[in-house]
Amino acid sequence: MDIRAAEISSILKDQIANFGTEAEVAEVGQVLSVGDGIARVYGLDNVQAGEMVEFPGGVKGMALNLESDNVGIVIFGDDRNIKEGDTVKRTGAIVDVPVGKGLLGRVVDGLGNPIDGKGPIEDATRMRVEVKAPGIIPRKSVHEPMQTGLKAIDSLIPIGRGQRELIIG
Repeated sequence: MDIRAAEISSILKDQIANFGTEAEVAEVGQVLSVGDGIARVYGLDNVQAGEMVEFPGGVKGMALNLESDNVGIVIFGDDRNIKEGDTVKRTGAIVDVPVGKGLLGRVVDGLGNPIDGKGPIEDATRMRVEVKAPGIIPRKSVHEPMQTGLKAIDSLIPIGRGQRELIIG
């Protein structure tokens, strides 16, 4: 078997040029505590507010409370399998959901993924979950009353359809 130095050199140059091209770099953090659907995570220094993160087992979460030494993450799924010390990976994507006529008659989870077995959602665009509400001027005026069915509430606190008002009870 005759191997020439030029052949070895070209093979080595090719190996060096292609080395590490498939390497995946991800920022990961570590779960400090879990409770009531919220995980405290250390190590996600560059995470953005509203960014999707992934826990082991494919459970997703959204970074909400950004503090100097840890991040509060709302867990979208079963948090019983998430424990202290688990790794959490950034996805780099801000949480968004599908919107549009394609959602009519469909059953979706909290992230807009179909769970009714009818296949993917069609004719829907995606919008971020956290968006700034329009100001007073661009909003459509409230001109139609909304009846709650309770005369005491309807007479004391008249509410218009489309009005941003929290009604508890």
